[in-house]
Amino acid sequence: MNKLKEFLRLIEQGCSYREIARALNISRGSVENYRATFKKNNLKYLDIVDLTDEQLEEILSIGGKQLTSKEVYQKLLDKFPTYSCELKKTGVTLRLLWEEYKNDNVNGYGYSQFCFHYQQWSEMKKVSMHIEHKYGDKMFVDFSGDKLKFINPHTKIETEVEIFVSILGGSNLTYAEAVLSQKKEDFIRVTENSLLYFGGVPAAIVPDCLKSAVTKGNKYEPEINPDYADFARHYETVILPARPYHPKDKSLVENAVRLVYQRVFAPLRNRIFTSLDELNLAIKEHLEIHNKKFMHKTNLSRRDLFEMYERNTLKPLPVRKYDFKKFSTATVQINYHVYLKEDGHSYSVPYRFKGNKISIIYTDRIVEIFYKNERIATHERRRGSGYSTNKEHMPSHHKFYAEWNPERILSWATNVGDKVNSVANHILSSCQHPEQGFKSCIGIINLSRKYGNIRVNRACEIAITYQEFSYRFICNLLERGMDKIETEQQDLPFTIPIHENIRGNEYYQKIMET
Repeated sequence: MNKLKEFLRLIEQGCSYREIARALNISRGSVENYRATFKKNNLKYLDIVDLTDEQLEEILSIGGKQLTSKEVYQKLLDKFPTYSCELKKTGVTLRLLWEEYKNDNVNGYGYSQFCFHYQQWSEMKKVSMHIEHKYGDKMFVDFSGDKLKFINPHTKIETEVEIFVSILGGSNLTYAEAVLSQKKEDFIRVTENSLLYFGGVPAAIVPDCLKSAVTKGNKYEPEINPDYADFARHYETVILPARPYHPKDKSLVENAVRLVYQRVFAPLRNRIFTSLDELNLAIKEHLEIHNKKFMHKTNLSRRDLFEMYERNTLKPLPVRKYDFKKFSTATVQINYHVYLKEDGHSYSVPYRFKGNKISIIYTDRIVEIFYKNERIATHERRRGSGYSTNKEHMPSHHKFYAEWNPERILSWATNVGDKVNSVANHILSSCQHPEQGFKSCIGIINLSRKYGNIRVNRACEIAITYQEFSYRFICNLLERGMDKIETEQQDLPFTIPIHENIRGNEYYQKIMET
């Protein structure tokens, strides 16, 4: 107590905190604590110089290391659960919390005493979990060892199901779902469902070393399953597998599994479920009870901690859910299409890639085609025989043909003449598919470039008379000038009597056959 009296004397003499700390061989933090205590009790040196140690201790309520009042200590103690949560946030330190504490409590503890009391409280509250996880940092995932089951009401067949469990490291908010297997597709889908349940994406996902997540385990560089890695890229997170033989890496999720056994499995043990959906609905109900149950030491539930601290630290979900990808290879055919065997369908690529080997990555919706890791084509996925062709992939002379359709063909034919239109219309309508007659029609129309519109139209009129609707017949008429003969006969002023030199239908047919 003599040191306290000397402290007050030096204060009143105007000595600095550093000088007092050096003179009394105490820390600057202790100097601040003593100063706050005397200031709170409004004591001066002359008030205490003649007091005994017992009298001074009673006035100051000092015992052992506790140098301020019990009320100040209790007030600080009440803040520690909140500080524990705050420290899980990125960038928050004890120094920052102490500065905020001092702003609100001028007579509060100095930094060293503040840290001392927090560390003492922290040690007391720790039971088995010694790793503090940041909010929004990690989501731990695993399958439980025990299984649940449902019974088909018609066949009476029992189906055992796996139980997937995930937990956020900061708030301990937990998700659980029954799934048919631990296979890659099921594992990725339930991992995605947990992200949807949490409403956001953590910085990392920590799975155990199951094959659906890790192809090859290694302490330093584990080989991540390519599909699981692709899933992580879609959600802009990373996979950090738990290290083999490091139980602390997965202790949080294993504890979550234990609690799921107690709070989900146990209440459902005597119930009979007839479908996977019915089982998952029951799991969801008990899971919410678990997440809203108050945790020891904090007097807050997992849901409370999540809503207060962790929700806003998660990255937003992408617009679309993850599409499972499949992989294939092929060689670009001469018609600049690649054949996807699973669909029996062909998809176009830019024509310059014909003959090259390419890679195909496809989902339920999209087919993407790559050449040396460069995406060269994207198509909507289609099933069944046929072609999906992007006009931009065609060479220029193919693009012209691609624009052909019955309406355009008939429009071009009409520009030459009405009889040409009639012939073209007959050709297109007589074909099983209009495209079969496109080339014949184009050939007839193009004859006008050599013979002119009038002659081609007259030749088509003759073809209609003889019911000969072919490019070859009309071309022969024009080459032999038969359209001119018919025109000259129509121009005669009188009717020639029938005699053996009159040319009838048989004559023209005979000529056409030669």
